[in-house]
Amino acid sequence: MPAIFKNEPFTDFSKPANKKAMQKALTKVRAELGREHPIVIGGEKIMMPEKLFSYNPAKPGEVIGIFQKANVDLANRAVEAAAAAFESWKNVPAKKRAEYLFKAAALMRKRKFDFCALLTYEVGKSWAEADADTAEAIDFLEFYGREMLRLAKPQPLTKIKEEKNELRYIPLGVGVCVPPWNFALAILAGMATAAVVAGNTVVLKPSSDSPAIGYKFFELMNEVGLPKGVINFITGPGGSVGDTMVAHPKTRFISFTGSKEVGIHINELAAKVVPGQIWLKRVVAEMGGKDSIVIDSETDLDAAAAATVASAFGFQGQKCSAASRAIVVASVYDKFVEKVAERTKKLVVGAPEDAGTYMGPVINKGSMEKIMGYIATAVKEGGRIVAGGKHVGDEGYFVEPTVIADVEPMSTIAQEEIFGPVLGIIKAKDFDHAMEIANNTEFGLTGGVWTKNKKKQERAKNEFHAGNFYINRKITGALVGVHPFGGFNMSGTDSKAGGRDYLLLFTQAKLISQKIK
Repeated sequence: MPAIFKNEPFTDFSKPANKKAMQKALTKVRAELGREHPIVIGGEKIMMPEKLFSYNPAKPGEVIGIFQKANVDLANRAVEAAAAAFESWKNVPAKKRAEYLFKAAALMRKRKFDFCALLTYEVGKSWAEADADTAEAIDFLEFYGREMLRLAKPQPLTKIKEEKNELRYIPLGVGVCVPPWNFALAILAGMATAAVVAGNTVVLKPSSDSPAIGYKFFELMNEVGLPKGVINFITGPGGSVGDTMVAHPKTRFISFTGSKEVGIHINELAAKVVPGQIWLKRVVAEMGGKDSIVIDSETDLDAAAAATVASAFGFQGQKCSAASRAIVVASVYDKFVEKVAERTKKLVVGAPEDAGTYMGPVINKGSMEKIMGYIATAVKEGGRIVAGGKHVGDEGYFVEPTVIADVEPMSTIAQEEIFGPVLGIIKAKDFDHAMEIANNTEFGLTGGVWTKNKKKQERAKNEFHAGNFYINRKITGALVGVHPFGGFNMSGTDSKAGGRDYLLLFTQAKLISQKIK
């Protein structure tokens, strides 16, 4: 039996040995960039005439990896291969399935800096953000392995004299996993291995912005001996390849993290029963947020400003949990705006492979242009830029961390998910008004309140409608096992990844009742 779960510690890069190890990994991984990788279905490596390219967002001319552009035939074939592998994999004991995850976690731990370096190059993560992503991936492997062992134990049932009753959690079947680029390792590893350790097989389709990280994880799972076809790796357009796999009659569930629009489309497509389908498909979706921090007058404004800046600008604000709105009580509004602007202006924007960089680039050109468009719209609608607001650098997709004051509660940037380093600050008349504004979006992922007033804290616990709610701390940085993660409304299905409920989404409960003679 493995030891009690503990979160993977973050790396202290102020220690010379760790700094040197990261620099060494960056040099090693850079030498490996530009390689071509196959689609892998049922263990067979497949090359295609049409290619996909992954680029470094800090240096768009640098190719991270070359990948294959799958077609509809390969999409169907991948689901069929996963279905074939499921027939044997579903009978593998839970203990053995969990051992694959524990072996993978140990191997990833040994190669932590290599994974961090690739995250830095492919998605522009700073050292600290890359390290947190990798640590979370290790946590998912360790946590879900233990969770499967827990679910495989005899489950408590009310006893009666005449019968022997047993509840077993059995797998669903084939899953299609569609992870995002922003936590390109952690979420990908978590959603794939949660399904696999529960006894399912999957087709893994990484984001087109981060396929190299997806393939590196796929190779790791092969290395620990996971049977062929349990995880199948495919790259290609979501509109054809993704839709084909979602609609396939042998697909039993879909795990998705990404935009609201794509999540809604997947949900609609999965809901349609097609010929040959004998079940209702299950969709596990996390679809973003428009997350707020409420700043009360009865609080430490310096600490609140620090937490808000960290929540808004960590990984360039490209987190579904990022603070994109600060709702501030009028009596402390001007002071708070000043403190946030001052802190934001000190953040270092630059090449993510440099140790001193706080913020790297946003993920791609389209994202940068969209963010700049939102900033322009905010100004047109009456917002006042108090920090940032510009694209910076001669190359790469760098956007300054931007703070916009005097944002109206129903304005564009107060309602739409920007997914970039933009914080809108909204003035509220008082705490009552602030709470009203906090719940005025269609999302409900994360949120927070800064107040020393106990009554206000209790009220906020009840009224602030968010799946992950924080008091007097930042609203990002959920830890596996500590902060089960998932949101309400258009933020998705409240999956609670990293919690005791998550594996249940990939299983079905079978009751066995036997008459006692």
